[in-house]
Formats: sequence, structure tokens, C-alpha cells
Amino acid sequence: MRKVLKGLGYLLGSVVVLVGGFVAYCAIDGIPHFKPPVVDVHVDLTPERVARGKKLVSLLCAECHKNPTTGKLTGKRMEDAPREFGELHSRNITKSVAHGIGAWKDGEIVGLLRTGIARDGRYTPPWMAKLPHMSDEDVYSIIAFLRSDDPMVAASEEPSIACKTSLLSKVLAHTVFRPLPMPTTVQTAPAKTDKVAYGRYLVTHALECYSCHSADFKTMNVDEPEKSPGFLGGDNALVGLSQEKVYSANITFDEETGIGKWSEANLKRALRDGIRPDNTLVRYPMEPMRDLEDDDVAAIYAYLQQVPKIHKRRHPNPPLALAAGASDGQKIYYKYGCNSCHGERGVGVGDLRPANKKYATDEALSKWIRNAPSIKPDTKMPTWDGVIAEGEYAPLVKYVRQLGQDAERDGVSAGGGGTTGR
Repeated sequence: MRKVLKGLGYLLGSVVVLVGGFVAYCAIDGIPHFKPPVVDVHVDLTPERVARGKKLVSLLCAECHKNPTTGKLTGKRMEDAPREFGELHSRNITKSVAHGIGAWKDGEIVGLLRTGIARDGRYTPPWMAKLPHMSDEDVYSIIAFLRSDDPMVAASEEPSIACKTSLLSKVLAHTVFRPLPMPTTVQTAPAKTDKVAYGRYLVTHALECYSCHSADFKTMNVDEPEKSPGFLGGDNALVGLSQEKVYSANITFDEETGIGKWSEANLKRALRDGIRPDNTLVRYPMEPMRDLEDDDVAAIYAYLQQVPKIHKRRHPNPPLALAAGASDGQKIYYKYGCNSCHGERGVGVGDLRPANKKYATDEALSKWIRNAPSIKPDTKMPTWDGVIAEGEYAPLVKYVRQLGQDAERDGVSAGGGGTTGR
């Protein structure tokens, strides 16, 4: 018996040493490198591709790469990334040769978007979306926009900030997180006239709605999205700007726990304006998808009607914390969830702090809050007219101006080329 116990002890000790050695190796090696895919392609910059690419970049890439202060795809700190992964920053993807992707070949961008492997072999873990099933034409459209003269991608010499990845991220990148294979066949999109098929393409391939709205990121099926556990049934735990848990919605047509009672107009308002049928805000990290066209919404609606219903209530999203002694304006700011997008200090995915410089009168600022899309059609600011009570605009405007004053008092830039809203 002693020999058996002694043998088990040696075995256990060996396992501990091996595991410890592997973890130490991961800590030293960091995020692994792989051989980048070789893709021979040259993308022609047609007006149609640039327009389509701008729409796709606004829907997919801008959320992470658009800096609210520069207004360009210069990258930013990912405040909603789980802290367990470390301090994460998105990169500058403007046309800058020194700091962006101005020197990248078209095929190198294709390789990154498809597999997650950068041209130097650096692996970009799952916090950067991969697009293995997007049509070739849509991928080329994204590249065409990134090469265009649009101000969002104009060369900016803002240097990318390196991620400070945690030991957990490094271990996962050596075990669970892996690059995706390059498609071996031509990827195509269905015709828009086939609403159900095109809606499926948007939900599962182009916009990848399923990844957030299925049961768990860890169990989603990248190869066959519709086989993901809890497909579109929601309750996946996402992370907000203050690291609070935000649970995704059930978007199957279950009448009690999903969107079975929603009309197409209800879905359109939720997707494009960020407001549900009950006049509540769609919480960040879901952002208004202003660039969706009517036929996109119609296709998504038609497809969702065909998806098997899941009867599943999501966890209630936690209330947004409010400090004691808050002003009336701050209470309203939290009441409507403004801080879920703009953060506690007025800067999150959109920088509110330049409001004092941009809007000379309270009336002008109130007009922006009420109906920002009527002033700036591509903004992701919801239309609050008819949602916020009339008597609440004045204290809210006062509080928004206070955010800018606080930033100036603390010596924080509140103007530097940014935008009020998004």
C-alpha cells in the first residue's frame, strides 16, 4: 500500500510540476504567434464597395476601434472588457503607415479578419471579432472603406497602446482560444429578395448577433452558429462600462420571454434607435445600429420568426449604481441609462464633455438630446423625444454641462477633436 501511495504522490507531484511549468511558459511566451495566412487579393475601390464597407465598419468595427475623442478609428481602451483578461486596448486601424494599417496589403487584412492572425503572426484573441462566414464581397467592401478618403479612416499618428494581457489570457490563448481556419471555398451572401435567407446571413454571419444572444460565449458554435446552445435565447452575461453584468435579451419569438409580441416596427426602433416597445433603453454593450436599412430589419425580422422559440427569462440587469446626494440631473442621467453608454464621467462610447463648447445654449443642447439623428443622421445617440419627460430635460442639460466643467477642473481634455454623442 505504501508503494502505491508513494507512486501516486510522485505522479501528483509530476502533474503539479508539469502544470506549473506550462503556466510559467505561457507567462513568458505571452500571446502566441502563428504563421499568417497567405491571401493573394487586390480589392478595387468602387463607390458601391466603399458605401457598403462604411456601413459594415460602423456596425462591426467602430464600437471597439472608434475613439470618442478623435472621432476616428484610432483605437481606445476597452472599458467593457472583463478585467480578468487584463487591460485591453483596440488598435489604430486608420491609414497611417507608421501606426495604423496603411502599409498592410489587402490580403493581410483579409487574413486577419478571417482567422485572427495579424500579418506579423500575432494572434488576436476572441475580443476581436472574426468573420469566417462573411461573404467575400462584404469583406472586400470593408477593406475598400478602410482605404477610402472617409474622415473616420484618415491617417492618424495616434500610436496603438499595447494590451497588458493577464496570465489567464495568456494561458487561454495557448489552450482554448485558437485562430480560425481560412475558408477554402468562395463565401457568398444570399439575395436580399430572399428575406429569410438574407436575415439568417446577417444574424449568423455578417453581424454575428448570435454570439451575444446565445447562451454563452464559451459554448457558441462558430462553424455552425445555429447549433450554438441556447441559440438566440439570450441570458449571456456581457460586461458594461462599469464592469457590471448585463444579460443579453431573448430574441426568439417566444411571446412571454422573447420578442414574440413585437412588430417589425418595434424591432426597427430597438435596433436603430435603441429603445424597446416599453420605452426603455437597450442597454450597452448593445448599441443603436443606425446604419441598418429597412430591408435589413425586414430580413432579420423574417428570419427570427423562423428560429425555434426558447422559453427562457434572462437574469434581471442590475440597476445602475447612483451615488448618495446625487443632483436631480444626475438622477435623470442614471434613470434613463445615459451612463451605460457615456460612463460615470460622461465619456464612454461617446464623449459628452465638449457639450459646453459645442452647444452655446441650453436650448441647442436639449434639441440634440431630444433628437440627435435629425442633426447627425449617423449618430448612435438614441432618439429620446417622447421618452424623457419634458420636465427632466432642464436638469439633465445642467448635469451634462457639469460633466464638462468637472473635466476642465480636473485637467482632463474635454474637447480635443471629439464629438458630443457618437
